[in-house]
Amino acid sequence: MLTSVQKEILQTLINLYQSSNGKSIKGEDIAEVMNRNPGTIRNQMQSLRSLSLVKGVPGPRGGYKPTIEAYHSLNISISDKEIKVPIYKNNERLEDISVAKIEFTSVPQPAECEAAIKVLGSIKDLNLGDTVKIGPTPVNNLSIIGEIVGRDDMDNILLIDTNTIRSIPKLTVGDIASKDVISLKIDCNIKEAAKIFSQNAIDGAPVMKDGKVVGVFTVTDLVHAIAEDKNDATVGELMSTKVIIINEDLKLVKAIEILFRKSISRLIIADNDNNLLGIVTRTDLIESITNFKQFPIHVN
Repeated sequence: MLTSVQKEILQTLINLYQSSNGKSIKGEDIAEVMNRNPGTIRNQMQSLRSLSLVKGVPGPRGGYKPTIEAYHSLNISISDKEIKVPIYKNNERLEDISVAKIEFTSVPQPAECEAAIKVLGSIKDLNLGDTVKIGPTPVNNLSIIGEIVGRDDMDNILLIDTNTIRSIPKLTVGDIASKDVISLKIDCNIKEAAKIFSQNAIDGAPVMKDGKVVGVFTVTDLVHAIAEDKNDATVGELMSTKVIIINEDLKLVKAIEILFRKSISRLIIADNDNNLLGIVTRTDLIESITNFKQFPIHVN
């Protein structure tokens, strides 16, 4: 049975080891983080080594590393060292910190429950009242948004009062894409494009040349053309050539990440030869993740 001091030392060692990308950790670094005497840390490390929870690394760059048993003793899966589930605060990802496990403590109503979050890395910058986003997790694509209502520094656990729990389906963009795509020819004039937009109630379309995707033309491009008196221009002259073309096997979670990172509203699906296969919009993706899940999910 580990003492509270030993558990704190072991947790600090794992936190530092996690953020160092596998480098050995010196006892002085552990002492500095814990605000304790380095001699105390060295003495405790002898006990932890005898319990096979840490191993010493000799040499000038030596120090300590946690063993597999160390992770098990703190109820952390060994795979958590490779899988990093992100934590965001104020929409900014926190570096050198990730989630090891998510457990829901109660599930009375949809999106109204508490979650205990086991964290790898220092939680000193996470305070009561902070709103955080956790995930998505690698297996379930689970994301949680909520407020921190409790914090256990010894066991590195955050208690989250959740307001959103969402799991992105394990689908590909090909599963939800529109296959009957309205497209524009590269020599189409803007009046023809406006008519196509109006008749089909769309605000953008891929531009084709010789059967290949070469750009995207949107209502915004159309408005700019009219404002700049370019009434005789073709969509090929005004289109955006910075087209994001994706494979139909791309997972939804990756597609959502691309949309928001690039600040665009649609993704073109094509094969390796740029033959058009479909289109997926921001609306398609939002509708695909409207189902909520509320049950214990472990990040293993």
